[in-house]
Amino acid sequence: MSSDIHGGAEHLVKMANDIGNFFRAEPVREDAIAGITKRIRQKLAAHGENGLDELPLEALRRLAKQPAAPAKEARA
Repeated sequence: MSSDIHGGAEHLVKMANDIGNFFRAEPVREDAIAGITKRIRQKLAAHGENGLDELPLEALRRLAKQPAAPAKEARA
């Protein structure tokens, strides 16, 4: 069982790092963090509720109720 949990955590860390690497080129750090937050939220929402235990399911529902990061303003 612990190997399943560990493997799942490794997958989540890899996914988060892959998303972070995509946004690494963003010159404004706060914009990169907002982009990462938005993308992780989209990935979780796209997965849906299938297979989630009750606690992570409730966490996902609460996350969905939180406002998304503000849209990046156009820079001159």
